[in-house]
This record gives sequence, structure tokens and C-alpha cells, in this order.
Amino acid sequence: MMPAARIEGEHPKMSAPDFIVHDAADTVGVIVREGVAANSKLTGWIMEDDKRFELTCIDAIPLGHKIALGDIAAGDTILKYGHDIGKAVAKIAKGGHVHTQNVKTKRW
Repeated sequence: MMPAARIEGEHPKMSAPDFIVHDAADTVGVIVREGVAANSKLTGWIMEDDKRFELTCIDAIPLGHKIALGDIAAGDTILKYGHDIGKAVAKIAKGGHVHTQNVKTKRW
């Protein structure tokens, strides 16, 4: 029996990340796993430098939504994919759910 082929760049014995960070300067990551419950220990992957790290989420966060990588103060700029996506309108704790309840566009 032939061994399973590895995908180019795949890390052996590493599980899939729970959230992805595109740029090391980002202030949020994007959840890529369904069913993230509050107080779960998550693994993040920074694509820019291929590093992994752990973060405990403090809220249940749906697939595709954002998680705060550190404490964010009201008025702070939110960076996702290396781009300004808006400003925090409320304090967001590290590991918190970042979405329309606490982030608004700067356009209006």
C-alpha cells in the first residue's frame, strides 16, 4: 500500500487551525471552524509568517466571524487581512467576539 500523498507546504501532525490571521499586524482573526464555544482554547495560524499560537475565546463565535487577538479599546481601528475595516464602538476583550455589535465602518 502506498503512503498518502502530502500537499505541498502541509505541516505533518498539525491539526487545522481554529482561526486564521492574514497579516501579523492584524488585530482580529477569522474563525474557520464551526461550533466554537465560549472558553475554548483555540489555535490560530498567522499566514504571513506561518506561525501558530493559542488563544482562549471568551464568547461563542460563529464560523466566519472575528475574534479579538488582544484587548481593543473603544475607538481603536480594527485590522483584518492587513486592512482597516472599521473602528471599535465598545471595548472588546482579548478572545472576544468582534462583529457588528462592537465594530462600525468609518465611512459614515
